[in-house]
Amino acid sequence: MPSNPQPVLEESIDIAAAPEAVWTMVSDVRRMAEWSPQVESTRLRNGADQVVQGVEFTNLNNNGTFQWKTHGTVVRLDSGREIAFRIQENWAIWSLRVEPTLGGTKLTQRRESPDGSPDGTVHVIDAYLGGQDTFTESMRDGMRQTLRAIKAAAE
Repeated sequence: MPSNPQPVLEESIDIAAAPEAVWTMVSDVRRMAEWSPQVESTRLRNGADQVVQGVEFTNLNNNGTFQWKTHGTVVRLDSGREIAFRIQENWAIWSLRVEPTLGGTKLTQRRESPDGSPDGTVHVIDAYLGGQDTFTESMRDGMRQTLRAIKAAAE
């Protein structure tokens, strides 16, 4: 069993827009700051100019007065369907999955931590982010806000 297990979080929303249009939006990690209440900016690293599998990026994040950077790597890129990236600092894997529906698109955002999380992450959650229960609910709320913002932009 991994140390410091984290709950799997998943939220979905229906969007009245073509899957291709939604995919174009969510497949570029640099656009996450347009929708996420936590991400201020995302920059590709090592001179990269395209989001492809294996590309590395840096996020500047904030939660009120607490600001931090994270470093991610795109670990799955299934064109038109799913993008997933792993965050180096907390081992979390975030994904966005696009599925066609009769009315447009179902978009699902997921956070999973199959390897648990490092002790340092637990310390930061406890010391700066209100503890695990508060942090988990904050993450769920942020996911809902992100999905609603993507829906508004797509429709």
